[in-house]
Amino acid sequence: MSFEYIDKNTEKIRENIRLSERLAGRNEGETQMIAAVKYAEAEEIAYLVDALGVRDLGENRVQQLLAHYEALGEREDVRWHFIGTLQTNKVKYIVDKVAMIHSVDSLKLAAEIDRQAKKKGIVMDVLVEINGGAEAAKSGVLPEEAEALCRGIMEMTSLRLCGFMTMGPKFEKKEEYLKYFEETSRQVLDIWTKKLHNIGRPILSMGMSESYQAAIEAGADFVRVGRGLFVKD
Repeated sequence: MSFEYIDKNTEKIRENIRLSERLAGRNEGETQMIAAVKYAEAEEIAYLVDALGVRDLGENRVQQLLAHYEALGEREDVRWHFIGTLQTNKVKYIVDKVAMIHSVDSLKLAAEIDRQAKKKGIVMDVLVEINGGAEAAKSGVLPEEAEALCRGIMEMTSLRLCGFMTMGPKFEKKEEYLKYFEETSRQVLDIWTKKLHNIGRPILSMGMSESYQAAIEAGADFVRVGRGLFVKD
């Protein structure tokens, strides 16, 4: 089976990432691409990892994560990220398999992740999901609610709050994405430094296939690229 399309797509995305970092005055390599493998076949995922050196993989659904995790095999060189809506009754299935959960949007979910992490004797890295567009159909907390959720998470001994994730509305133009990501970044940095009094900078997980370049220019540390990696001509 030929994976030439994955080679071409991955090189294009990596070059776009480098270009966006330069445009933003950032150092090359500051941004980490997470390959969102929701629609990928097991063979495509293995090719990304083994042939192209992609080490960060993201999944939106628990069942798919478990299937892809089993197909790829337990590997120390791969970091799985859970990037979708997570139900509390499914936390136990993934808490020992992922490096980070990006989509914590309630104290109830945070408490369950904390409880399951304690059982495994681990500390789970988490991001608070921000719904900066106040979209009723999307998960995440409103920016004005984020401080309270962050404070609750910081009291949980088996969670490590690392920063924030956002998806954002669907826009037509890059400039609109850039404006959204810059505003969300400003809001969460304010929460992190002024209200939580944290030293250093939070991790920002922002941008997907259609918006990752704008997200990088706005300061994203992680960009979640899926469809762009696997599209065929």
